[in-house]
Amino acid sequence: MGLASAAMLLVLYHTLRASTQQAAQARAGQLVEQLRSDAPADLDRGLLGTDGQVGVIQVLDGRGAVVAASVGAPVTPLVSETVAPGKSMFLGRIQTAGGGDYWMSARRGVTPAGPVTVLVGGDREPVETTLATVAVLLGVSGPVLVVVVAWATYVLIGGALRPVERIRARVATISTEQLDERVPVPPNGDEIAHLAETMNEMLARLQAGHAAQRRFVSDASHELRSPLATISTALELAHNRPEMLDAALIDESLIPEAQRMRDLIEDLLLLARADERQLPGRVNDVDLDDILEVENIRLQGNSGVTVQSFITAARVTGDPRQLARMVRNLVDNAARHASTTVELHCGVRGGTAVLTIADDGPGIPREQWTRVFDRFVRLDASRARDAGGSGLGLAIVAEIVAAHRGTVEIGDRDGGGARITVTVPANPDSYVAADASR
Repeated sequence: MGLASAAMLLVLYHTLRASTQQAAQARAGQLVEQLRSDAPADLDRGLLGTDGQVGVIQVLDGRGAVVAASVGAPVTPLVSETVAPGKSMFLGRIQTAGGGDYWMSARRGVTPAGPVTVLVGGDREPVETTLATVAVLLGVSGPVLVVVVAWATYVLIGGALRPVERIRARVATISTEQLDERVPVPPNGDEIAHLAETMNEMLARLQAGHAAQRRFVSDASHELRSPLATISTALELAHNRPEMLDAALIDESLIPEAQRMRDLIEDLLLLARADERQLPGRVNDVDLDDILEVENIRLQGNSGVTVQSFITAARVTGDPRQLARMVRNLVDNAARHASTTVELHCGVRGGTAVLTIADDGPGIPREQWTRVFDRFVRLDASRARDAGGSGLGLAIVAEIVAAHRGTVEIGDRDGGGARITVTVPANPDSYVAADASR
């Protein structure tokens, strides 16, 4: 406000000064023009009158004597400057003995009686009075305006931020045991309301994540408890009755349960690395068709189901071990649930490697298509047949596919059963070569 007021006063001063000087020069020009035909004594008295801008007028003859003047003007010349014929000049600030203060302009003219010099002084007093008045008004109104603006800002900003304070206070009371609470949403639908809605969505995600984490820990503990209990029981039996520690106990109890626990721990470690975005590991060119062919041969030799395979070249870029594990999990899952047939498809469509594995089992209900990729999930219909599984197979599949920038989807198989389709960006060499072979 102070800088703006000073700038305003400066501009106002220069504007009023320029206006006063222009008025004085214009009056001097009018007087010179009339003196071309009239003597100084015959001048129009209106031209010799003063107003709010013109404060004093003198007409000097060739000897420098005052031959005409405005009312109240000094009888002696205000200046003694010599002006060239037909020229005008600005003489600066002139102060008189009577207290007058003027911006003086002079102009040389010619009359029938000889040359004359017209002096017109622009009055400084009205300019200074106006500046003083404006300065007083600014000095009084400026602080008042600042106070009003400060008060209005405090009230308006305080009112606008009051919902933020309520949101902050509510968030400060929310703990991990109270993630079901939500922050208040203002009803006006502004940016703060959007912030509150976003925070509530974040709290909902945190609640879901916290619940999933607790469920995960509980399920993992439950899964590990069973093999540990079996191993502990077998070891206690062998300790109390050493003759019972035979090959049958080792082969039927200790080794299978230890293997089951090791597999579960490896699955948990893989999911932990996936949560930390550390998948994939090694990145190489991988032939999905070769991996699926290996599983095809394994399944035909170790399973009582019929395998129908339609495998063509499909090369992707990724971690060979993880992709092999993904394919094996899908094939094992299909073999466990199939009634008589497992179908294996692999190929490239539009620059994307497509892997499809289907079975003619009971299928997966549509409402469970997303849930089956969660961890430790077993559908009720498959629990009896899925004994010994940990419920992590499809969760691992989803993480590996996501790490390779792919997608995995579940659908219904034609004729009944489930079909799982995995799509992964194909290596250009695979489908270029396939097109060339055609």
